[in-house]
This record gives sequence, C-alpha cells and structure tokens, in this order.
Amino acid sequence: PPPPPPGGGGSGGSGGPGGDGPTGGPSWRDRINWRWVRRGSLIAAVVLIVLPLLTFGMAYMIVDVPKPGDIRTAQVSTILASDGSEIAKVVPPEGNRVDVSIDQIPVHVRDAVMAAEDRDFYSNPGFSFTGFLRAAKNNIFGGDLQGGSTITQQYVKNALVGDARSGVGGLVRKAKELVISTKMSGEWSKDQVLESYLNIIYFGRGAYGVAAAAQAYFAKPVEQLNVAEGALLAALIQRPSALDPAVDPDSAAARWNWVLDGMVEIGALSEQDRQAQVFPPTIPPDAASTQNQTTGPNGLIERQVINELLEIFDINEQTLNTEGLQITTTINPQAQAAAVDAADEYMEGQDPDMRTAIVSIDPKTGGVEAYYGGTDAAGFDFAQAGLPTGSSFKVFALVAALEQGMGLGYQVDSSPVTVNGIEISNVEGNSCGTCNIAEALKRSLNTSYYRLMLELENGPADVADAAHRAGIAESFPGVEHTLSEDGQGGPPNNGVVLGQYQSRVIDMASAYATLAASGVYHKPHFVQKVVNAEGTVLYDASQEDNTGEQRIEKDVADNVTAAMQPIAAYSGGHALAGGRPSAAKTGTNQLGDTGANRDAWMVGFTPSLSTAVWVGTTEGTKPLENQWGSPVYGSGLPSDIWKATMDGALDGTDTESFPKPEEIGGYAGVPAPPPPPPTSTEPPPPSETVIQPTLEIAPGITIPWGPPTTVPASPAPGAPPPPPDPAAVPPGPDGQPAPVNEPGVPVAPGAPPPPP
Repeated sequence: PPPPPPGGGGSGGSGGPGGDGPTGGPSWRDRINWRWVRRGSLIAAVVLIVLPLLTFGMAYMIVDVPKPGDIRTAQVSTILASDGSEIAKVVPPEGNRVDVSIDQIPVHVRDAVMAAEDRDFYSNPGFSFTGFLRAAKNNIFGGDLQGGSTITQQYVKNALVGDARSGVGGLVRKAKELVISTKMSGEWSKDQVLESYLNIIYFGRGAYGVAAAAQAYFAKPVEQLNVAEGALLAALIQRPSALDPAVDPDSAAARWNWVLDGMVEIGALSEQDRQAQVFPPTIPPDAASTQNQTTGPNGLIERQVINELLEIFDINEQTLNTEGLQITTTINPQAQAAAVDAADEYMEGQDPDMRTAIVSIDPKTGGVEAYYGGTDAAGFDFAQAGLPTGSSFKVFALVAALEQGMGLGYQVDSSPVTVNGIEISNVEGNSCGTCNIAEALKRSLNTSYYRLMLELENGPADVADAAHRAGIAESFPGVEHTLSEDGQGGPPNNGVVLGQYQSRVIDMASAYATLAASGVYHKPHFVQKVVNAEGTVLYDASQEDNTGEQRIEKDVADNVTAAMQPIAAYSGGHALAGGRPSAAKTGTNQLGDTGANRDAWMVGFTPSLSTAVWVGTTEGTKPLENQWGSPVYGSGLPSDIWKATMDGALDGTDTESFPKPEEIGGYAGVPAPPPPPPTSTEPPPPSETVIQPTLEIAPGITIPWGPPTTVPASPAPGAPPPPPDPAAVPPGPDGQPAPVNEPGVPVAPGAPPPPP
C-alpha cells in the first residue's frame, strides 16, 4: 500500500518548513480482505448446506430400506399341549415380545400413541428436522441426542441403526436415522410403520411391543384395551420403567393426563369422553414377571422341546427367538395331569430327598404324552438321568430267549446260583423250584433269569442287544456307551439281566412301548407341529412317515406281553381300574452291598400307553425307605404312582385287548398251570428230596446238575413194610386182583386159599 500522505502544517516563514499536523490511518474495515471473506462464506455454505444435502442425496440413493416384514425382531414363542392349551413361553434374551397386526390394535390405542409421541405422524415426512438440528447442537455444545424424534425415526433407531447417543457415533447414527426414516416414509405405508413400531417399542416390565405390554400391565389381550388403558401404555413409552404406576404413580398419572389432552387436541377424543376417563389399575409387577416364567414340571418339558427343535429339526435359535413360533407338542393334558397328581399324592410326606420321574409314551406314534422329571423348572431332570433298572430289565432277556426258540413254557431252575464266590439269590428266598420262564418273570426270580441268560447263544450280549433294539439308548449325555462294562462299547457282564447298568426313564418307557406295539419302534418325541407368527407351517409330524421300524418280531413281542400281563395284579394288587388289561414289570436295585434298596421301578403298558416310573433319592447314596422306614420296592411306591398315572390318563378311553400271541417253542402265550393234585384223606407217603451235585459250567460259576428230586423214603429198620398198592397187584384169571396170603404177596394161580 502507498505511504500515508505527509502531514499538513501551519503558515511559516518564507522558505521554512511548515509545522507538523495530526497523523491519519485506515480503519479495521479497510484492513479486511473482503474477497477472502466472500470465498470463506461460500465454502462454509457448501460445507454446512450443500455438502449435507449432497451427502443426504447420495445416502438416500444408496441406502436399502427393508420391506415390511423383512425385519426380524425377537419375540416370544409359545409351547402348547396337544389340545392347544399353553405349557410354556420361550422368552428371548431381548425380552418379551409378541407381534400383532395393525388391525388387532384398537384405534384408540393407536391414537394415544400418536398423541404421546408424534401428533402429526400421518402428515410428516418421517423425520423432524428441528429434532435433528437440536441433536447436532447438543453434540457440538454438549447434551444428549434425544427428543423430537418421530415415530418413524424411533422405529428406525430401535430396529435398524442402534442407539448411540453421543460423540461422532451419535451424530452418524442420527444422520442414518434421518436418511432411512425419510426413505422409509416413501416406501412404507404409515400403517405399516405404526404397526412395526408398536410391535418393537419397549414399555417396561420386560415387555416389548404393545401386545406384551397389555399382558404385563393389565393381563389382557391388546384387543381388549380400553381408552384409559391405551393412554397409560402410550404414556409409558417416554420413560418406561420410571413411569410405571407401581414405581411413581404421580408422574404416571401426570403423563397419562397429558396424553389424553393430546388425544383431544388431535381430534381422537371428545372433551366429554376425556373427562370421563379414570386412571386404570395395573397388576403388580411380580404378577407380570411370573406370566412368562415356566414353573414346575412344565419347565422340564420346555427344555426338552427346545432341545428337540434345535437338535433334530431344521429350526435354529434365531428362528425360535424371532418368529413368534407356536409349537404344538404331543403332551396330553389329561395324561400330564394324571402324572403330576400321582407324584404329588404319593410323594407327599416322604423323605425330602426322595424323588420320582414319570414318562408316558404313545406306542403307536412315539409321542410323549406325559413327562415329569421333577418339580424344579430349572433344576435336575430325573427323567433324563441314567439310573439302574433292576428286574425291569429281565424282559429283554425274555425277548432274547424267545428269539432263540425258547417258548414261555421253557423250564428253568430257581435255586441259588454261585458266581465267583458270590451267591445270587431271590428276594426273601422266593422260589418256584423249577418252573417256566413266564412264571419266573411274574415272580421276578433272579436265579431263574440268570440261568436263562447263561443259556443264550451270546449270554449277556444278547440281553443288551434286545434292549437296544427295543429302545434303550446306546448313548446319552454323560454315558457314551450304555450297557457296556468297559464304557467303551464292549460287552456287558452278567449283571445286565438284573438291571445293573444305567438307563433313562424315557428310554424304559420307549422300550416297553415297542413291546406294546408288537415290536414296532417309534422314536420318542415331543414336537407335533410348528407354525410361525405369519401362519407358515415349519414342521408337521402328521405329514411325516411314522410307520415305525419292526425291531422285534411280532410273535416275540406279543409273547413277552402275554408273560407280563399278570404282573400288575400280582405286584401288590396294582391291576388297572375296570379290569383294563395291562402288561408290566417291577424292578428294584440295591444300594451296593448294604442290603438296602437304592432305586425302584414300575414300567408297564396298555396297547395305547406305556408308562415308566422311577423312585429314588437325589444322590442315590442313602437307603430308599418310605415315610414309615420300610424299604421301597418296585411293587410299592412306583407301582402306586404307575397305577394312578395310567388310570387317570386312560379314564374315559376304550378298553383295549392285547393281540393273541403266536406259537414259539411249542407255546403260544403263557402255558396253562398244571391241575391241582387230587385231594386224599390218606396221609402222603413219606418222601425225601435229593439235591443233585453241582456242576461247574464256567470258571467260578456252579449250578446244580439237575433240579431237586423227590423220591419215596426208605422204611426205618424193623418197621413193617408199607401196605401194597392195589395197582401193583397182578390180576387174577377173572380180571380181579389176586388174593394175597400175606401183606404184599399174591397167591399163585391154582394154589389153595390160605387158612382162615
């Protein structure tokens, strides 16, 4: 710039310099380079206006808005009994949610939500620009990114972009929310947006969506909400937990009144109706929290159903938690109630450590109709526990024997057997002498069935094979190889016939169901049908092939059933009500070498229901005794529970007969008992029992050479001979018995008669 002009002076002398005047300079305005100011303003305008608009436009072009229905939100699945009654709710980790259509939500509830959250919802473009500017200001100068969001923005935030609230992440989230909300408003109808919003928004008490909220606060379906109730739910959206009437009734009432006034403002409610509203009562939070908690035995059913869905069917956890499934099970409410009632009745007053498990299965389908694994919904499931089965396993030795041609009339000895120095005996010394294998099963003679097992072609391996084919699992959690002595799949030892190995209650019910179905195996299952919230059928058992698998020949299974039919009545009088035919077997397992009992079983069936009952203790380390201190056997508490369960489950159903068995080994079914000996007034002749010498058939195993034999006793020295047997005296010429001249000596033909 040019130098400042010289200062002026006053008049001076001739030729002398003038005097100094005041110095001048440029103002601050003169010093600004306005050209740069204009350029800066233009750049700022581009950054603050044009660039955001350009970015918004590009984002609008790029962003892909899902179609209605494509956004999967977590929601509750429901487990139903076979009649449609509810057993349990499967609540996802995100909380309780049940989707409903817009038509199911009353208009006054929709109006209340708009009055509370977005009064010009049906006319706005899906976003609030003032709300966005407020969020930007708060982000720059401090503050929360909240307030002013439309219903569309709230839905996008909850369903698509998350909830970052500060910093760059919060501003980016708000920008994404703005773009998606705007585009969604152009692609979705307002009703679709409102429906989706009302199905996802949180209302407190763990309830997501208006349908879950209606249950959580008023214990009623959303369709039944009145104006006051709908206004309260709408009021809760702003601060769900804090505005719960159970937490802050005054603030809840104030917000509720504000919503009702808003409904009047938008024309959704007349002033007269507004004044008529009364603040609605809500159910206690504790009651709401228990609505979706599965309790008691149903919790263990829920666990099995979920396992079956995830492990067997093509239904993953995401589907389970997002599609609002309705899962219909095979559980029969009548049978389930019978099992629960039986357990409650007979376990009352018993040792606190005593437990029972009950499983009932339909032999024709494999469907589990009753399931009781304990009373703790989240506790240990005894129906899935590996437990020694005792004599209830003898039926599989009978299966193997029949398969090898031994009919039910096959004779076995019941005298004690010594194995490796250990004597195998029967309970309380019971014996049948020598009797058929059906009778030995009825009496549960250990010695008879031990001998029978030794006569099988492969001994104990044949028993295990028959059990596995019938339905005893070859493995289950905690037991990699069942019925195996080495636990690695090797053969069992001889104790398998007496039930020394672990099996589950559900497997025993299944294996006996195979016998009830004449040898046809059906895999046990719980799930009958699965439908999602849109009505799409994901699985339907009725459309699957359920013909089963013939694992045991029909004639074998039917003969085993015939041998089992007398046992329920024989075991403490546990025949089913009304003379209904049944086939059953008890079992008792000892507690080590203490002489006390550890486990007790009753397993039995009709043609339409197979039920297994176990009774034991929590740890299996103490004697199993009833409330009076007496040992519990299979014919005791387990049979009581079994009979009560079966009678209750089958009450009102037709009485069915078992099929007539075909002949095996010369016997079709159980042989008729021999006729009783003729009665006589004469004392029986003296006799004595000769015990046969023992034979060692294998190292450490000895059995008698033959059954005990009864022979006439020899007369004592000097005693008169016994009177002759008339049948032993030869006849005379006339066909009559020849006369005798001394006791027992006949007269020769033609000889004179003896003197008188």
